[in-house]
Amino acid sequence: MEETLNHPAVQGGFAPFFIALLVAELLQRVRLSGLAAIAGFAVTVYLASDFAIEPLTTSRKIVLLGLLSALLAVLLMRFTWRPFRLALAATGGGATIWMALRILQQQDMQNMLLWGTGCALYTGWLIFWIDTLHENPIRAGSAGMALGVGTGGSALLGASALLGQFSMALGAAASAFLLLQTVFNQKMPGGRVFTLPLSLICGLTGGLAVLTARLPWYALIVLAIIPLAAKIPIPDKRGIRLQSLSLSAFTLTCAAGAIYLTWRVAGAPPL
Repeated sequence: MEETLNHPAVQGGFAPFFIALLVAELLQRVRLSGLAAIAGFAVTVYLASDFAIEPLTTSRKIVLLGLLSALLAVLLMRFTWRPFRLALAATGGGATIWMALRILQQQDMQNMLLWGTGCALYTGWLIFWIDTLHENPIRAGSAGMALGVGTGGSALLGASALLGQFSMALGAAASAFLLLQTVFNQKMPGGRVFTLPLSLICGLTGGLAVLTARLPWYALIVLAIIPLAAKIPIPDKRGIRLQSLSLSAFTLTCAAGAIYLTWRVAGAPPL
């Protein structure tokens, strides 16, 4: 049993998928199905890493920020202030700088400003645009699945196994959230409790993989298109299942593009 739980495919794929299925279904009545994303991520952290804070490494900062973002989203579920989206994006950008500060401080001033600004803008972009999907669980689920798979696959090819597992867990959890809606042909409540942790963690892991692994920076540009691809108009009359299939095709194409670009640079991972 221990050997099975230690397998990367279980830690970053099957386990978060199964946990997300349970959480999304059990919390549907209290309109907290969106917690499926952070629940899937948490089980991967438990299996592949730990919840310790000291020493506060960059990967542990990602875990801490992800959990805090889920808590913040729950507390602010009914908060509808218009500039709130921009505030979340700006806060996410600041969190990115804090997460990568030690790495950035090892660069000269020009590179520190360039990479720091770029990573902060990337995270802020994801948070802002995925937040525009928080009221549409089909579009949010499709975007979350593709962003998790695309970021995770690219990070794995770029030689960052833990970051790859973190993002893959979110992709697996989002796919479970989307699958339930597709199977039962019924939308589930997602909200910011789904979109905020997912976009923040994927933004942090993507930026860190560029800074510390072999993920090319331009792969992030392709990943940044995913929330826009999830906004492609599809008539509601086509039904949930067809919407889910179409949006998944659009967003996963972007994810595949990012993985391909990383493969061209880093090559295939060692088997």
